[in-house]
Amino acid sequence: MMYRFICLIALLSTFCKVSGQTNIGLREMTHYEKTQYNAGAQNWSIRQDLQGRIYFANNEGLLCFDGVYWKLYPLPNKTIVRSIEFGKDGRIYIGAQDEIGYFSRDKGDRLSYTSLMHLVPPADRKFADIWQLVAFGDELFFRGSEKILRYTNNQISVFQASTTWFYLGIANDQLLAQDEKLGLLLYKNGSWEPFVPFQQLPAGFHILDIAGMSGDTCLLTTHHHGIYQLAGNRLTPFLLSGMPIDLHQPFSGIRKIDDTHFIAGTYFNGFYLINDKGTVLENFSKKEGLQNSNIRSLFCDRNQNIWLGLDNGIDFIAFNNAIKHINPPLMNDGAGYAVISYQNNLYFGLSNGIYQLPVPEIEDLSNARDAFTRLSEGQVWGLFLFNNELLAGADDGFYRFRNNRPEPVTRETGFWIFEPLQAYQQHPLLVAGNYLGVKLYESNGDQLIDRGKIGDFKESARYLVVDKNNTIWVSHPYRGVYRMEHHAGADSPVKLYTAENGLPSTLNNHVFRVKNRTVIATEKGVYEYNAQTDRFEPSAYFKDIFGENSVRYLKEDPAGNVWFVQEKNIGVVDFSTIKPAIIFLPELKGKIRSGFEHVYPINENNIFVGGEKGFYHINYEKYKRNNHPLKVYIRTVRSLGKTDSLLFGGYSGNVNEDKAQEAAAIPRVSHHSNSFHIEYASPLFEQQANIEYSYFLDGFDEGWSSWSKKTEKDYTNLPAGNYTFRVKARNNLNNESSLSNYSFSVLPPWYLSVVARIAYLLLAIWLTWFVYKQQQKKLVRERQKHQEEQKRQAYLHQLELEKSEKEVVKLRNEKLESEIQFKNTELASTAMHLVQKEEFLVKIKEELQQLNRNGVEKAETGELKKILRILSEEGKLNEEWEQFSLHFDKVHSDFLMKLKERFPDLRPHELKLCAYLRMNMSSKEIARLMSISVRGVEISRYRLRKKLQLPTEANLFQYLFDLQRSDFS
Repeated sequence: MMYRFICLIALLSTFCKVSGQTNIGLREMTHYEKTQYNAGAQNWSIRQDLQGRIYFANNEGLLCFDGVYWKLYPLPNKTIVRSIEFGKDGRIYIGAQDEIGYFSRDKGDRLSYTSLMHLVPPADRKFADIWQLVAFGDELFFRGSEKILRYTNNQISVFQASTTWFYLGIANDQLLAQDEKLGLLLYKNGSWEPFVPFQQLPAGFHILDIAGMSGDTCLLTTHHHGIYQLAGNRLTPFLLSGMPIDLHQPFSGIRKIDDTHFIAGTYFNGFYLINDKGTVLENFSKKEGLQNSNIRSLFCDRNQNIWLGLDNGIDFIAFNNAIKHINPPLMNDGAGYAVISYQNNLYFGLSNGIYQLPVPEIEDLSNARDAFTRLSEGQVWGLFLFNNELLAGADDGFYRFRNNRPEPVTRETGFWIFEPLQAYQQHPLLVAGNYLGVKLYESNGDQLIDRGKIGDFKESARYLVVDKNNTIWVSHPYRGVYRMEHHAGADSPVKLYTAENGLPSTLNNHVFRVKNRTVIATEKGVYEYNAQTDRFEPSAYFKDIFGENSVRYLKEDPAGNVWFVQEKNIGVVDFSTIKPAIIFLPELKGKIRSGFEHVYPINENNIFVGGEKGFYHINYEKYKRNNHPLKVYIRTVRSLGKTDSLLFGGYSGNVNEDKAQEAAAIPRVSHHSNSFHIEYASPLFEQQANIEYSYFLDGFDEGWSSWSKKTEKDYTNLPAGNYTFRVKARNNLNNESSLSNYSFSVLPPWYLSVVARIAYLLLAIWLTWFVYKQQQKKLVRERQKHQEEQKRQAYLHQLELEKSEKEVVKLRNEKLESEIQFKNTELASTAMHLVQKEEFLVKIKEELQQLNRNGVEKAETGELKKILRILSEEGKLNEEWEQFSLHFDKVHSDFLMKLKERFPDLRPHELKLCAYLRMNMSSKEIARLMSISVRGVEISRYRLRKKLQLPTEANLFQYLFDLQRSDFS
């Protein structure tokens, strides 16, 4: 009874209302609506794998998020997933409605579901929802309202509740379960033992969650009893302070952020940030920016980011982020223009007034409590300190603060900026830039005396600095840069510098004072004034830092770093390293007031930046320290062709394994599907705006791609070959991740495959052999052809020779024939002479007969002479016969001579007869030549036959002809 009384007193003390405020700096929240992740509204449990991916037990299945892409894995029975947990085997186990099982990697490197219901005893398969799932050693425990199922060694055993199981979880490496009637039980040696008996628990005590503190102490959230502390097996209320909390409200869960901070979720009021002393530091609900205040589940990831499974959606809070948003309801979303620290207060100048905040002595001012006070209304352009006095430039004039209240100095026009002159300590002088020019004020005691305008300058002076020589520089975005002296009066010289005086352009020039230099931020980098040439030129100091990039704002902090704005990006040149490093803050891109940029650095822990709505606080020292290891992984690889195919689903090992691709898992893709779509992501959730990627396809790309925020890459029509896609990530601090690789091969078409190449080789060998053989045959044919040609040529040559010989023979024969013809002509002529001789003899005979008739006496002398003359002519005729025989032998191959040699008995007149017969003369012709009768010729022929021993039936002419051809040849 005494214990319960003490607990009651403690609970009543926590019900007391304690005034308090939330911190001014709100962490950026990211809202994910169900339309974004395309799944159910409610998320009941959250876990993170070794790759960094976040998993949600969702109404429609297992939901996975990698920082860029969402993926839903529904269960076969389409039931609500209530709980998830990683097993020691790397699988992710789920508890659903009348369903338990696990997701693991399949052959396609995707998640596939395996049910364990077949292992549950048939009588225990109706258990409704599995609300909690705990991995304890090698065992897994699934809690339903009436049953706890234990899965070990591929077997399931069942622990029945006395009435209802309220809770199941791990505390101080012990597995605890709450039974409605038996109290808090401890699992030991395969059974449940009493740990905190039912009798020692407050009435209706219902544990919802447990989180470890230090040593053997834990914090418990309950359904209606607030938060308790469990030390050993002793339960005591955990007393809270700092802000009012309804301890009767149900606390949905509790998670440890670090050694001293916890978050406790509720079903009605969002969640609370508390420390280990019980101080409630902050409350995050719909009022503070959550989508709704019903926290179904909460989780702290490895980088201390907070994930909230809401009743409708998911919220993400970068709890450890170094950038916070200051925009309390009092400011009413006013745009931030100026911040200044003065007399232990922070003053904020906005588009709707000036606000004051007391500053506690804390390191990070964003943790100051929200205690803003509005001091004025209307547009404020700037806040400045002059002569230990706070000044404000506003749209309606110039104010100074008295007794923490702004009092107008003048309302003649709007004032932009104030700068003190350096050399006037007795009567400090103040240069003020306003809508109509530049004025000079003198501080004289409690008064600011107007000394009038400086020069005949009537332009707006929003950008103004005073250099070490008290020369006043004013820049106008559309006119150029003005230089003027510090004394008042219309005669004070004013000179305008434009593009003709060395500036890159007359437009968009902004003057600032940094690093003890008066510089001009331009569209082409930073410029400085050269007094010797009276011209502007690129700053040698900043040229290596900014180059020719556009710069529109510069501000130096106490550490010597230079904050700047390029386009809509804010960054800082960090001079703490050997070589100045440029660090951009992508988190603030597009959130600052463009054209009215303002950075107010107090120290490295407190940098204030004017925003579109309120202000942003940067803990720069923490920002650099939050250098979490970068990781990138390839989540999807698809081959594209006639049909798309998923080659890789993001899992090289089991779900909770960080494993590289195995050589055996390298896919070989048909050349018909040689286009690829690859997706990758980095699960560094709190820095998604800062991450860029670079990729390289080994085997195709010539080098790494330029850095970009793209998280996918397509390749089309890759040739056959082996490829490895490599991707890396970097953040704005220039820290790079390790490489993530995925290898694949594109097979050649069948006509370029190995088998085809072997076939081509064999075919080439066969073709070579065939061509060789054909060449050999061709050579043989050509040789034969050549030989035949040679034979033909020889034959033709022979024919030519024979033809030539024949022609020669012909010519010779023709010649011989001609000669024979000539000889025959001569023979005929000779024969004619012989005939003439015969006639002559006949004439002599007739003359002798005439003489005989006339008598010798009358004509003795004359006649005799005449006869002698005739006889002498006869001698000539005999000579003609000799000539005839000679010609005859020439024509007929010495026929007569050879005939004489063969037949020596032949008499001359018989030789003549043979000659005449050989000449194929008739008997009559022969008779005339031989001066005999035809009968005498016949007799002479007969006698000749006998001498020639020729039979009577033989033809004498033919005999003589044949005789010449055979015997004389």
